[in-house]
This record gives sequence, structure tokens and C-alpha cells, in this order.
Amino acid sequence: MRATLMHKAHDVRIENVPDAAIKQPTDALIRVTRACICGSDLWPYNDQPETPGGRPMGHEAIGIVEEVGGDVQRIKRGQVVIMPFAYSDGSCMFCEEGLQTACVHGGFFGSPDVGGAQAEALRIPQADGTLYPIEADAEDALMPSLLTLSDVMGTGHHAAVTARVRPGGTVAVVGDGAVGICGVIAARRLGAEQIIIMGRHPDRIALAKEFGATDVVSERGEEAIARVRELTGGFGVQSVLECVGSAEAMETSLGIVRPGGAIGRVGLPHYAAIPGAEQTFFGNIIIAGGPAPARAYIPELLADVMEGRLDPGRVFDRTVDLDGVPDGYRAMNDREALKVLIRP
Repeated sequence: MRATLMHKAHDVRIENVPDAAIKQPTDALIRVTRACICGSDLWPYNDQPETPGGRPMGHEAIGIVEEVGGDVQRIKRGQVVIMPFAYSDGSCMFCEEGLQTACVHGGFFGSPDVGGAQAEALRIPQADGTLYPIEADAEDALMPSLLTLSDVMGTGHHAAVTARVRPGGTVAVVGDGAVGICGVIAARRLGAEQIIIMGRHPDRIALAKEFGATDVVSERGEEAIARVRELTGGFGVQSVLECVGSAEAMETSLGIVRPGGAIGRVGLPHYAAIPGAEQTFFGNIIIAGGPAPARAYIPELLADVMEGRLDPGRVFDRTVDLDGVPDGYRAMNDREALKVLIRP
């Protein structure tokens, strides 16, 4: 079968690899019908050292179940399924608490041991606890929005939940990538009154405003902090959704959160430590977040997608086949595309 492998920074190739196959009785095999490139994939795209054999890429997918292992009970052949970016058994203490990304038998797709979703097919460990069957045809017009539930919409929602977004609240979203845009959707869904999008790409800002952003801050650094405080009566916001993962983004988040507020960080961190221990202590500021348990959020978000109340699929502004994946990486890295959908 064909799959995406990253050999080093800026070296993405589509290659023939051994066919995905059942290895454990708890596995399932899916034929990938939709996948995508994640903003977090751009970190290795820019800094991955040379990797012998290449690194399999992709952790978001919708597929059709082709085969199941002998111990799989809930997942059936022929089902259309959402594949969250982490696999989980669904029964450990953390899964029962809705934190599947900490599953004791779990892990993440896009790794050498399980492979990546930017491929024709993929083995799914712990299939019963991981896959979420949906009542939709594989060619349904809602597929782009349904695909976002595998990661990006769930991640934006996780940022909002951990930042304690509330009805009537004030929110700032740091980053205008796909996760940030989904963070705007999530904040609006949870009833925030003021939603400040922090970014500088006109097309993304326009989309964020359509989804409910009330204010735009395009400055950076101290100027950005001053502008947010100006928009909030000098106090800062109650909730910050940090959707980038850089040191600068975290410093900005700390500068704009008000006392008693919360920061929900979902950007893959590329910094060694969170600064501001004294500031956060005396401000009673909560810093939360992490890898989103997307599997836990699917049921509530799915209903809103299926009934047309949410349309996060609009974050996809380019569609490619597998041969177009390398250029899809380039386009996202060059900010020519917000998020690239893949149809293998």
C-alpha cells in the first residue's frame, strides 16, 4: 500500500510500504477515506533530523472497517468510523474518566509502531475503545466536519473546556491556525460573549469572525498584550486558548489572562518551561490543557455537526490525493493553506 513518510525536515515522500494488517486480536483494519495534515505535523516538517526509513505521518482519519480481530466486539466490518488521533482501550481508569490520551494501553497514531493515517489503510490497536462508528455514508457532504472530530475540533473544544470558558465570559484565542479557529467555534458554542482572535492572516481572521470572534488583535508581543488589555478594561480575559505551542504564545497568554483566569494550552509545546511562577501564583491563574481526549468529546460534538449547528469542516481550504501530500505540507508551512484534507 502507499503511505506518507517523512525522512527529514522538508522531505516528505509517498512510498510503497507493507500492507496494514491485523496483529493483535483487539485490532481493526480500516481503509482510509479521509485524512489530513495537522498543524502539529509542521513541527517535524521544519526540524526533524534525518530518520532512516522515514517516519509515518498522519493521526486524523475517517475510514471504513475492512477487518476486525477475534476479540473485537463493538466494531463491525463495513462501518464508517471516526479515528481519534490517540488509540485507547476504553476501559482503563483514565478512559473511564474521559482522558483517553492517558490510556494505560494507549498511544498515538503517526508513530513507527502503529503507522500513520496519511495512507491508504491503517491498523487500529484497541479498536473497540478507539473507533467511533457514525451513521453516515463515506461520501456524505458532512465528511470534512466529521473529520475534524478526530482531532482539530476536539482540540479546540479541549482548549475551551480547560480554559473554563463560560456563558457571558471573555476569551482570547492565541493563534489563527485550524485549532485556533475551532477554538473560536468552541468558545462561541459554550456561550462566551467576547472572543478575541489573535492572528494576522486576513482570510483566517475573516473565517474566525464568521464563527463568532468579536475582536481581532494582530499585534505581537507586548503590543498584543497591551491591545488585549485595552479591549478588556485593563484586566485581561477570563479564558485564554493557547493554540500555538511556542514560547512567545505562552508568554502572550500569561500577559493577557486576568487574575482568577485560566489558560487552556493545546499547542504542542516547544518550550522547556512555563514562565511566570510568581505571577500565576498571586493571580490564582490556572494553567491546564494537554493532548485533547478527542474520543471523549465526539458524542456531544457529533450531534451538533450532524444537525448543522457546527460547521468546522470549513477549516479545510485545500484537498489533495496522496500524491499531493508533499505539496500540501509545503502549502501549510508557507501559509498558503489553512488545513489540507487528504482523499487517499
